[in-house]
Amino acid sequence: MNTSTPADSVITVTENAASQIRHLVAQDPQNAGKHLRVYVEQGGCSGMQYSMVFDEKRPDDLITDMHGVSVLVDPFSAKYITGSVVDFSDSLNSGGFKISNPNAKQSCGCGKSFDA
Repeated sequence: MNTSTPADSVITVTENAASQIRHLVAQDPQNAGKHLRVYVEQGGCSGMQYSMVFDEKRPDDLITDMHGVSVLVDPFSAKYITGSVVDFSDSLNSGGFKISNPNAKQSCGCGKSFDA
């Protein structure tokens, strides 16, 4: 099975997010050779919550390469986040990684959880 996908079919990473991902990898030698995994799990105030972790690629992962970083999405999560955009802002009030998900019927105020 081909686990490589066109950049826009699962998830998009902005240049700001890619820059921050590269920065985080460079800060921690344990992340060398790992990819950013974006996934969803049950929880949060809206039912599902986004999570991110540096991880090794698994056989069934979908992978997106964009702006010099690789992002992994497992098949379960792909059902909920296909078409999403990962961005990063260093703003004092609302800084950090943000996921814009066109599949979310409702999102919480913090942007960390959603209802699919």
